[in-house]
Amino acid sequence: MSHDANDTGHEAGGNSQSSPAEDASEVSSDLRQYVTFIAGDEVFAVDMAPVQEIIRVPDTVRVPLAPASLNGLANLRGKVLPIISLRRLFGIEEKADDDATRALVIDLGQPLGFVVDRVSSVVGVDPARIEEIGSLRSAVNTDLLAGMIKDAGGHAMIMVLDFARLIEAEFATIAELARQGGATALGSGTRDNDDEADADELQLVSFEVAGQEYAIAIEDVHEIVQAPEEIAHVPRAAAHMLGVMTLRNRLLPLASLRSLFGLPTRDTDERSRIVVVALGDANVGLVMDSVNEVLRVARHDVDAMPALMQRTGNLADITSICRLDGGKRLVSIISAQALFNHSAIREALDTVDTLQQENTAAVTDDDELDDEEQLVVFRLDKEEFGAPIDSVQEIVRVPEELTHVPKAPPFVEGVINLRGIVLPVIDLRRRLGLPAVERSDRQRVIVFLIAGVRTGFIVDSVAEVLKIHKSAIEPAPCLSGEQAKLLARMANLEKQKRMVQLIDPARLIENEDLDTLNEFKELAALAA
Repeated sequence: MSHDANDTGHEAGGNSQSSPAEDASEVSSDLRQYVTFIAGDEVFAVDMAPVQEIIRVPDTVRVPLAPASLNGLANLRGKVLPIISLRRLFGIEEKADDDATRALVIDLGQPLGFVVDRVSSVVGVDPARIEEIGSLRSAVNTDLLAGMIKDAGGHAMIMVLDFARLIEAEFATIAELARQGGATALGSGTRDNDDEADADELQLVSFEVAGQEYAIAIEDVHEIVQAPEEIAHVPRAAAHMLGVMTLRNRLLPLASLRSLFGLPTRDTDERSRIVVVALGDANVGLVMDSVNEVLRVARHDVDAMPALMQRTGNLADITSICRLDGGKRLVSIISAQALFNHSAIREALDTVDTLQQENTAAVTDDDELDDEEQLVVFRLDKEEFGAPIDSVQEIVRVPEELTHVPKAPPFVEGVINLRGIVLPVIDLRRRLGLPAVERSDRQRVIVFLIAGVRTGFIVDSVAEVLKIHKSAIEPAPCLSGEQAKLLARMANLEKQKRMVQLIDPARLIENEDLDTLNEFKELAALAA
């Protein structure tokens, strides 16, 4: 994603302009080095001391609740770097990046990349030759300038930009946090359980295979991952087994539920997911057409599979069926215990054990589990966000129509009836200041428990349940007060070229709005 400094190495764009060495040799050792650059129709200079490097503009991940001048976050050799548009910051008409566009990486307590149209040269200037600004006319607020250089580097006039003052004026949060030594990363969200409710409910991960909906108890689901592009096939394996994949340095056998249930086979696609089911120390990956949602189902809505159908064969793995939407929606519940008793699964596990023992390079570090966080990853527009799985109560489809209640708080889109409970629903795009989109069948409502109030947030789609090593999670660059609280951490998955911004669910609703939400929920429940 990012380019090494060697691409440019404090590069100068000048053809006949003097090199840094030539400029430095013309004057005494008291000279100060300045990098000169172009933004719009203006020529600027910055003291070279805080300039770490000059790079080509990298790909970025957009950050909600950040200042408008922020392009996004980039991965610079494993480090997260905010990229800021000087044109946008100065109110200059924007233009597309081209081959000359560069980012100046400047460290004033926190590294920041500033996008400029072109780097001109590096010049040596006697500090005594830097004049005051006076009544200079330019597109830039003169309070952000430290002086003016005349007749240097091939330019008649160069404005010296004071980046420390610029950050103070435009990025007050960054400036304050830089003075304080940076922000402290927030810990994982915690879940406040209602023991009595949990005893009367099952929590299930539901998924789809050949148009039929199935589910597995969430405590048996280790994680959910995207199907790999390639699966290693095992010779003489049962027809139900697709092969093996490597998941965090361990071999994982993959079984096709379509094949296990005698359904027509098909190739995996972008919606396919692998549900990793665990029983004791054994794991198996079940290939699904798609993962739908996380359900909380009352136990009285779950019936045992009729005895006539509980036989050895395709239905032996299905132990019960839950009835939803008044019996219109039936979800077959697969027993992890029965699944692991299936002869094909047992054979696959034995095969993987053999391969694992033969592969001396395989890493099996059980302590690694303590160093991982399990996240529900979802998307808003093109960006990925994550929330600790312990904070997620359930994930449900967005109904065709939300019920709008009179006098609802402005931040509430509507309510839904979730098994007799009135659930306020908030559009997470709106909460994060992102543009609204039309409803689609891929959208989901993620239900969080916030200060004892169950609240649903609409997201564009739910991607996967992912285990991330804690070493890949770091404090996010602090760009605004609200962003610093709500999106204080991020997972920087450099090898996968992914950045997952981690939301703290407890911060999704402001304290002053919680009382309003509680009162509204009580009124809505009475009106229901």
